[in-house]
Amino acid sequence: MVGLLARRALGLALLVGGLTACAAAAPEGTLATTAPNGAVEWIPTVMARPDGPGPFPAVVILHDCSGLGPGSSGAPGRWSRELVARGYVVLMPDSFTTRGHPGGVCTDASRSRGEVGPARRMVDAYAALAHTRSLPFVDGRRVGVMGGSHGGSTTLAVMAAPESGESLAQDRRGGFAAAVALYPGCRVALGSWRGDGSGTYRAVAPLLILIGDKDDWTPAAPCVELARSSRATEHPVDIVVYPGAHHSFDSDRPVRYVATRVNMNAPTGRGATTGGDPQAWADSIRRVTEFFERTLR
Repeated sequence: MVGLLARRALGLALLVGGLTACAAAAPEGTLATTAPNGAVEWIPTVMARPDGPGPFPAVVILHDCSGLGPGSSGAPGRWSRELVARGYVVLMPDSFTTRGHPGGVCTDASRSRGEVGPARRMVDAYAALAHTRSLPFVDGRRVGVMGGSHGGSTTLAVMAAPESGESLAQDRRGGFAAAVALYPGCRVALGSWRGDGSGTYRAVAPLLILIGDKDDWTPAAPCVELARSSRATEHPVDIVVYPGAHHSFDSDRPVRYVATRVNMNAPTGRGATTGGDPQAWADSIRRVTEFFERTLR
């Protein structure tokens, strides 16, 4: 994973310029991104916007492991409605459907699962940023990113400052203005953060993490350590841990355990609990909107 992220970092500086050129020519409902072999590929997108001419701030929402198809958790759509109602343009790239995973990867442990992991989705996120900035009704200086679970882990990868000397540094620091990661996986190497509690996570812009203390899919403790490691950096990570909340606390569905879910934090590698928590959901709306109001307005 670390090697793949590094290879993405080395090439992304060149890709961003090309994707910016493609953005204006993208067919409606699609996004120009880049395949591992360097070819341009088109992936589906969902966009929503407020009424009026703008320019508006915008948020790119990165979906979770269930994707954006019929089996989606619905959380990206819930967040989109909340943000559009508050004056944000929302763009949601679909990183799975055209890559052989229209039903998501929550229970898929095949090798192809890794082909749509955060390393690849990081490129999609920057392609979405370039596309969003090309829209005449968006203020390109005020674009944030957020995601939950698989998308939250991708958000952490997007916002992690590369280690000294990497060519991606300038592009990332000129990228997203702020980010929210909902229940991400924090036991992975991200820049100078080693994922095992050592090192330092350095965000390139303000970052907020929201997670439940009963999360058995992406446990809160490593994220608390990640945030603690960032205290002396330019952008210390803010974190809120919700008591009693499970993974997907922003869901409108009841709490349930599914034994077939792929879970690197479970002893058997399978099984995880998800479900909504009305109090955490209400508080997260308040915190996310206040955070973006402060960082994107």
